[in-house]
Amino acid sequence: MAKVFLTGGTGFIGQPLTQGLLHLGWEVKVLVRNPDALPARRLVGMGAQCVQGDILDPESLRAGMAGADLVVHNAGWYELGLDSEGEKRMTDINVRGTENVLQAALELGMSRTVYVSSVVCWGGTGQEIWDETRSRNTPVSSFYEATKMEAHEQALSFQRKGLPLIIVCPSQVIGPNDHSVFGYFLRMYLNRIMPPLIWSPRIANSFVFVDDLANGIVLAAQKGRLGEVYFLVGDHMEKRHYLKSWTQRPGGAQHWVVLPRWLAKIMFSSMAPLLRRLGLPAFISAETVAGDVNRRFSSAKAQRELGWTYRSANQMWMETMDQEIAILKQRKGQNLLQKLKPME
Repeated sequence: MAKVFLTGGTGFIGQPLTQGLLHLGWEVKVLVRNPDALPARRLVGMGAQCVQGDILDPESLRAGMAGADLVVHNAGWYELGLDSEGEKRMTDINVRGTENVLQAALELGMSRTVYVSSVVCWGGTGQEIWDETRSRNTPVSSFYEATKMEAHEQALSFQRKGLPLIIVCPSQVIGPNDHSVFGYFLRMYLNRIMPPLIWSPRIANSFVFVDDLANGIVLAAQKGRLGEVYFLVGDHMEKRHYLKSWTQRPGGAQHWVVLPRWLAKIMFSSMAPLLRRLGLPAFISAETVAGDVNRRFSSAKAQRELGWTYRSANQMWMETMDQEIAILKQRKGQNLLQKLKPME
């Protein structure tokens, strides 16, 4: 029985990932800041062990990691439109946290480590479909992207130092209770408050359903070749097409007014501080528009070497919407702001 030390187990990706690791019969120890919090208690209910610590505390990492056969570093923070305080926190979590986890794994002589990076490190792809052999040739479009790039470079440097490390790179992850820009816009649509305004309708993204991603990370932990990078991405889909797919379920606008990209940036530039004052992340911001670039990637390598499969883009959206609709029915009595947030 493999003994796994996991970071980021309480999050959107981490919960199905924990479940997938446990399903193999592996012993899973999850690093959590608060063992009494509901997400941690949910993991204990699955059969995992939660240990108190923080990726910014190297000593707690070493203590939790001791005795493990495998480390899976999944912890990270995604958000757009941050203020300076938020940017500092994101740098700490995404960059310093990754360095701390990988350094501890190296010092403790871990025989196998998996790091969850992101395809955003490759930037925009244009109209081509990219695989792991391509090199970035576009500027950074968000602070999140910059931190993930720095963390990815650190991971590559640890591979060169001799850490037996596999890097997996998801594309845009979707699923019920999604905390990303896509999750918030989808809940706006389902609550019938999404303005009928869009920009860049032909921009495409390679989406991946959260459960499929979790399965891909588990397969990489089992079968991935040390020193390799694997894209875990689904089919790419243009914005105009996934918005059309949303209309298969009841919600807001059925037709859209297309804004010039420059105008959308201006209109959204003042939204970030307003949303933060309302207790929401800045899912509508100038960065939301700037970060909306073509990301067309291929998972052929992961399919070939890991035996990974994934749902079609349309199926991902339909399953996500059906589950969000079911969750919405449980949220009677909540105000609109509460309904826009992921449900605990």
